[in-house]
Amino acid sequence: MKWLDRLEEFLIATFMGAATLIIFASVMHRYLVGVNSPIQDWLLSLNFSWAQEATIYLFVWMAKFGAAYGVRTGIHVGVDVLINQLHEPNRKKFVLFGLLAGALFTGSIATMGAGFVWHNGANYAFHHAFGLDMTDLIEGPTTPDLEWPTWIIYCAIPLGSSLMCFRFLQVAWNFLKTGELPHHDHGHVDGLEDEIEQAKA
Repeated sequence: MKWLDRLEEFLIATFMGAATLIIFASVMHRYLVGVNSPIQDWLLSLNFSWAQEATIYLFVWMAKFGAAYGVRTGIHVGVDVLINQLHEPNRKKFVLFGLLAGALFTGSIATMGAGFVWHNGANYAFHHAFGLDMTDLIEGPTTPDLEWPTWIIYCAIPLGSSLMCFRFLQVAWNFLKTGELPHHDHGHVDGLEDEIEQAKA
């Protein structure tokens, strides 16, 4: 599953990076159009009205995949003060219940989200792409500024929630086998162990 881990991290970094670049370009554009310069007319011809909408969508996608990353790495918010005070057999039952409840919830959201996306225009797009009968199908709405089909934007719900459900099940399975939960060490630096080993050698 290393490929899925890398893909998850790549998508989060890509969404965050793209949103940052778009906002940076939009802010620079806003300030530079007020400066009298040889490129002022060209800058005024550029339209950045879509930037805020695009950034919001990118952060929504990042949050959905980031939540799955949080479950996998143990940085997802949880209140386990009382559960950690229980004896080990009872603690294990409550932890498993919590993980499976998380999987059930996110799986339900993914299923309902997929139905919503399908009826919001995805069915029309797929029928149109494969040349199928489109009788009684609606094309679906588009976003205000970007004018993208909203079903593409809403795909974040079933995709992100499905991945989160999978991560809950993955953590539950690992907990059953080893009794260990993922734990994030804020002081950990990736690759540092390799440098220490190389220095010792």
